[in-house]
This record gives sequence, C-alpha cells and structure tokens, in this order.
Amino acid sequence: MVGDVARRVWPRVEQPGGEVAEAARRQDWPAVRDLLLAVPEGEWEPLLRGLGVGEGVREWLAEVIEKEPEPALALLVSASCHIHWAWEARTDALATYVSAEQFRLFHERLRIAEEQLYEVAEREPAWAEPWHLLLITGRGLEVGPTPAYERFEAVVRRQPEHLGAHLQYLQQVAAKWGGSEEEMHHFAWTAMTGARPGSPLGVLVAVAHIESMLDRGGRPSHYFGQPTVRRALREAADRSVCHPDHRRGPDWAFEYNAFAMVFALGGETRAARQLFRALGGRVTESPWRYLSVGAVPAYRRWRHRCGVWF
Repeated sequence: MVGDVARRVWPRVEQPGGEVAEAARRQDWPAVRDLLLAVPEGEWEPLLRGLGVGEGVREWLAEVIEKEPEPALALLVSASCHIHWAWEARTDALATYVSAEQFRLFHERLRIAEEQLYEVAEREPAWAEPWHLLLITGRGLEVGPTPAYERFEAVVRRQPEHLGAHLQYLQQVAAKWGGSEEEMHHFAWTAMTGARPGSPLGVLVAVAHIESMLDRGGRPSHYFGQPTVRRALREAADRSVCHPDHRRGPDWAFEYNAFAMVFALGGETRAARQLFRALGGRVTESPWRYLSVGAVPAYRRWRHRCGVWF
C-alpha cells in the first residue's frame, strides 16, 4: 500500500547522488568511499547517477586510482563519471542531429568506461554494479543484442531485482535501440510477474507504456486513457507501489512519479492523487520531462488537476 503522506513542501526535483556527488565535487575520496560503503552494493546505482558534473572530478579520480591499494570502487566511480561525460558529448538529440565529432567523443569516453568496468568486474566478481553500467556503455557502443543480454544476466544473477539494470535492458529491447514495441512490453510484463509481490519491477510496465506513448508522437491522455492500458497499469501498481509489501528503496520517488504521471494522464484521478500526496512534492526529472514543459511545471499542473494543492 502507498505509504503515509509525506511532508508537504513546494515541488522540487530530486537530485541524484546528493551527498556523494557533493563529496566528489569537493574531491573528498574518503567521504565518497564511506557514503557508498554505508549502503548495500545493490543500492549504489542512484548514488553514482549524479557523479561526473564537477570540474576536475575525472582527473582527481585518476589520481585516487593510482594511490588506492584496492582501487575497484574508485574505478567504478570513475567509469560512472565517464559515462556521464560521454552522454554529455552525444546529447539527447536524435542520431541524425549528432555530429561525427560528437559521436567520436561519445565512443571514446564510453570505451574508457568499459575498460575500467571490466577491471572492476575482475577485481570484485560478486558486484552487480559494473555489469549494470556495462549495459549502458554497451548500448552506446552498439555491442548488439547477445552481449547486451549477457550483461543483463550478469546483473540479475547477482541482484535479481536490480531496478536500474531492468530499466536499461528495457531501453535495449525498445524499438529506438533496435528492438520492438512487442519485445519491450513482453520484457516488462514478464519481469514484473516473475518478481516477488511488492517488487519495484512493476514500474517497468509504466515505463514501457510511456515509451509507447512517445513513439506515437503525443496525445498522452488519449494513449493512457485506453481501457487496456489502464488495466495493465492498475495491475502493475497493485503488484508494486500499491502492494502492502512494497518497500521504499532508493528509487521510490521515481516509481511513484512514474505511476502518478500515467494515472493522471489516463484519468485515474484517485490513484494519481494518492501517489501525489505520498510524494509530498518530490519530483523526478524522468518521466515528467517527456511532457515538454519541464519536470516541475508538468508535475505541478497534473497534481493540481488531480486535486492536490500542496
């Protein structure tokens, strides 16, 4: 069941990484290391997501790697920064609008990340995170469906409900990366129904339907108002964020925002209202940024339409 109403605050975008990103900007390796090691390895992904945006961070990490007697964690952090740096070069533009020089930098930076991640995987064979990040680099380098699936399997053997890896593989099998709409929805549904009750993997169904809505070029309310889509999303929520056994993990705000958006767009006002109230103003860039007006304005507009005013 959706948890208690959160503290009522003005809508704000949840910043990934938080303290870890700030410690990296300060070039404080002991703080970065201790913050990561304070949580289970399966929960590192959201903390690593915000890294790579500080001046001199990559150069500083290269020095840390040289000095650390056991550099696996520093290599992982460095790889995450290089992935961010690579996508910064490529941008989110369609491939048609990305220059040859942008692609060269994109691939060059991803190859550095790949090399570091394979070293991490060799040094720490029990860790899932290097394989999760290899899913991202592999998609950018277009390694193909078989290596991509092998990387995904390497994650789920270690962390069966690793949400980040499932979201990355969902992108891999989507039409825009060479898969298909049918394959994407099949993967999302199979992952959800194969997971334990209350699993975060139910959000895959919401994300898959957001991808389908985007592929159709707009009219989100029309898409999410379809009876078959509404039923699928309601079942997905009942199996995940609305299930009594659902636990608020590190990405809970993303899960709630995804379902709040699709329910609001589909006219499921009561379900959306419950999620908006539980969020208490916490906004995640994804998926609200897909509504063109910006994450916070889109969140606020649809929250108000559902009758939630705080």
